[in-house]
Amino acid sequence: MKKNNLRTYLALAMFTAIAYISLFFMKIGGIGGFLTFDIKDAVLTIAAMQFGPLSGVIMALLVSFIEMITVSGTGPWGFLMNFVGSAAFAAVASAIYLHVPRLKKTLSGAVVGLLTSVLIMTGIMLVMNVLVTPLYTHAPLEAIYDMMLPLLLPFNLIKALANAAIVFVLYKPLCVILRKSHVMENGATSYVVDAKVAVYYLVGIAVLVACILILVLSFGGHFEWFKV
Repeated sequence: MKKNNLRTYLALAMFTAIAYISLFFMKIGGIGGFLTFDIKDAVLTIAAMQFGPLSGVIMALLVSFIEMITVSGTGPWGFLMNFVGSAAFAAVASAIYLHVPRLKKTLSGAVVGLLTSVLIMTGIMLVMNVLVTPLYTHAPLEAIYDMMLPLLLPFNLIKALANAAIVFVLYKPLCVILRKSHVMENGATSYVVDAKVAVYYLVGIAVLVACILILVLSFGGHFEWFKV
């Protein structure tokens, strides 16, 4: 096995482990009474934007499966929803950032990729809520429709926006740190934060703070630190 391949596999394993561990902390539960916000999609997307969309899909599959057999109470249906949402978010953002001409590995590419992921993940999760949620909650379809506008649509949109903001703020500095520590190869080991980048970062932080405040103050969520 080549040294670079081994380094890549170790890095992917590290990100997969971090994504799973994140389920136990930095979590907002009780949103709307039963929904939960976590940051695993941000972790998976940061890795996918470095190693490619397929890596994001594979890591999403692994994390969702481990979650199902350890801490999740929703069984295969919850696994399916978690996998589809996480895989779509990570794959779309990384595909645009890494492979779309003129946007490839640029600040604009990161913004376009993440915003596209927000919209696609929100739409996909609404469809999954309609198709899958009644199967494991035994709630009537009418009840799901009734929750769509007041709860499910804003929750999925805010969750995706918050994860996108985390990726946007942390991706570049985190990759630089990992390259300096030789966890990852290929790419810059430093970066310059000019006025434009600083404004983007401030906007990202503001979006993240706003999303958290909405989840806590408007939807009754509460922080669950180091809690399964």
